[in-house]
Amino acid sequence: MRTYKLTVAYDGSRYQGWQRQANTDRTIQGILERVISEAAGYTVEVNGSGRTDAGVHAEGQTASVVMAGRTPEDFFTATVNKRLPGDIRIRDAQLVKNGFHARKSAVGKVYEYHIDTGEKPDVFRRRYCFHLPCQLDLDAMRQAAGMLTGTHEFAGYTDKNDEKSTKRTIYDIMVSGQGSSVTIRYEGSGFLYHMVRILTGTLLEAGLHERTVESVGEALRTKDRRQAGFLAPAGGLFLKEVHYD
Repeated sequence: MRTYKLTVAYDGSRYQGWQRQANTDRTIQGILERVISEAAGYTVEVNGSGRTDAGVHAEGQTASVVMAGRTPEDFFTATVNKRLPGDIRIRDAQLVKNGFHARKSAVGKVYEYHIDTGEKPDVFRRRYCFHLPCQLDLDAMRQAAGMLTGTHEFAGYTDKNDEKSTKRTIYDIMVSGQGSSVTIRYEGSGFLYHMVRILTGTLLEAGLHERTVESVGEALRTKDRRQAGFLAPAGGLFLKEVHYD
């Protein structure tokens, strides 16, 4: 048996997220499992570092797959890629120690959220940004972001009520802007269901002066989802990197 670590990029626009589902064949995990199994001649299971929502993109999603034996060097990056749709690509494949698991072995993740504040949506970026034609106070967003970094119970920043643990560590949130393009970069130990999109909606409300900077801490203190901001659209979110020891 051989375990491989795959780095996968995909445009999530026309897919129902990462996780395979019984009622649709339009998931990233499902397509990867079907294509790799067909190419290998036997059934395989592909495990991702986490579940991205429908419409969310990835430049550096990590997956692990156990093969029956050593595969040709270009099996994943050539043979499998030729069979994949044009909006899903295996960027890299590495043979790793047996026992490696893309999700269980991960120690951190990096996400980016992109906003277009121009009057009209950018022709080339419109599928990969949240179009918000408003002036944003980036300094207010940075101050609010500072209140969210560190180790906290993020129960108020998830839309899933049955999480076993809601404690997460956010190492850094960086807000940058140039022209009509604004990017929020999140680096953390891990993120809950919808957490990055809710954090983004909360920071945007601070940037629009629809909430005070101090109010972003209320959802942390009360663990009440109603105290946090709106759920930002999926299309502006990218999983950039997954970190391992």
